[in-house]
Amino acid sequence: MHLTVPTMLTLLRIALVPVLVLFFYLPVSWSDLACVVVFVLAAVTDIADGYIARKTGQTSSFGAFLDPVADKIMVSTALVLLVQRQETYQAVFAIAAAIIVGREITISALREWMSEIGERALVSVSWVGKLKTIFQMTAIGFLLYHDNMGWIPIARIGEVLLYTAAALTLWSMWTYLKSAWPAISDSRHHVPNADAGPE
Repeated sequence: MHLTVPTMLTLLRIALVPVLVLFFYLPVSWSDLACVVVFVLAAVTDIADGYIARKTGQTSSFGAFLDPVADKIMVSTALVLLVQRQETYQAVFAIAAAIIVGREITISALREWMSEIGERALVSVSWVGKLKTIFQMTAIGFLLYHDNMGWIPIARIGEVLLYTAAALTLWSMWTYLKSAWPAISDSRHHVPNADAGPE
C-alpha cells in the first residue's frame, strides 16, 4: 500500500494521541500549554490532509476510512481526560462528553449502514454538524489550557462552549436521523449479517 501525504498526516494525528495523554499527566507547569499545542497541531493536520487530498488528488480508500477515525480517537481521548479533571458540575460535564462521544459512534454506524444500502448522500455533513465541530474543538482547546488568562476564565468559557457543542450535537444527530429515517424504516433495506452480534 502506497502512503500518500494526506494519509501520513492522518497517521501523525493518531500518533499524537498518546503524546496528548503523556503531556496531560506530566507534572510540570507547562503541561496544559503543551496539551493545547498538541491538540491544535492535530486539528491543523486534519485541515491540511483534506486540503492536500483535494488539491493534488491524493485520495485513497484507506485515507477516507482513517481520517474520521483519527478525529474521533483524538476528540474522545481528550474528553475522557477532561472529565476526570472536572471539579464543578462533574456529572453534567460527563453527560455532555458522553453525548458528544455517543453521537460520533451513532452517526459513524449510521453512515456505514447508509453506504451499504447506497444512501450515503442522505447523511452527508450538514452545516449544523460543522458548527458543532467548531464549538467542540474550541471548547476542548480552552479546557485543556484550563488556567485563567488574567481576568478571563478560560475553563468556564470552555465549559459553556462544550455544553453548547453538546446541544448542537443533539440537534445535528436528530437532523441526520430524520434524513435517514425513510431508509431505516424501509424493510427492504436489510443488510445481511447486520444483526450477527458483537464483532
